[in-house]
Amino acid sequence: MGESMARRGFTEIAEGQVHWRRAGAGGVPLVLLHASPYSSLVLDGLVDEIGRDRLAIAPDTLGNGDSCAPAPEEPDIAYFADATYRLLDAMGLERVDLYGAHTGARIATEIALTRPGRVRKLILDGFGLYTPEALEEILRVYAPFVPPDMQAGHLMWSWHFVRDQHLFFPWFKRDAEHRYMRDMPDAARLHALFLEVAKAQTTYHKSYRAAFRYSMAEAVPRLAVPTLIAFTRTDMVFPLLDRAHALLPGAERAELPGHETPEECAATAAILRGFLDG
Repeated sequence: MGESMARRGFTEIAEGQVHWRRAGAGGVPLVLLHASPYSSLVLDGLVDEIGRDRLAIAPDTLGNGDSCAPAPEEPDIAYFADATYRLLDAMGLERVDLYGAHTGARIATEIALTRPGRVRKLILDGFGLYTPEALEEILRVYAPFVPPDMQAGHLMWSWHFVRDQHLFFPWFKRDAEHRYMRDMPDAARLHALFLEVAKAQTTYHKSYRAAFRYSMAEAVPRLAVPTLIAFTRTDMVFPLLDRAHALLPGAERAELPGHETPEECAATAAILRGFLDG
């Protein structure tokens, strides 16, 4: 993650304060919506790179990172989309480009469907497509509510949750069949990601569950804004890229190098700029 040049701050909406990272100025702003269960921290390097020639803003989804909790007990993606364009209003941003990864991709899709006049171009970086049987199991097991306890067992759970997400997909199936073949992050990166989950221990699951309940197979074919479907090569859902693109054949398609190292961020930003400026 390294040293970031992005500024950090908060903007007030009805629920409370929304935390964000931002860099750059000018152009059509690119709003980047992160994947669960983390925060805008995972997009730090990409915000820096995009910020070299335009305004880039990455908020923490409500209930994640340093943002306030969502108001409903069981919010849906429509709620998170509404919260996001209320944030854009509060920041004085009328028309934007949108990038979303996983949960962020679902929020971005809903915004583009319900407020198409607010979105110039849309980038979807990774989203799952689940059978009804797999979805039932994921909703039941994947993102449990794990409250704090006096023995700090919740912290140990969060550490292994973060670690196992880099080893298996889904993380709770710890066997060879579900082994996720990529390099393990070092301890410092795992610690940074763990802290983002620990900060949101009692609310991280709300956006996660909302994302799983939102059907991209039904939503993506209805998109009318210019769209790039661009999955990251190291993403666990990367094998679904062709199926995802088939949902919207008129969309552009790309494979992204990632955004964990400066080199990956620079290469990914170049692909995103090619779409945004094309």
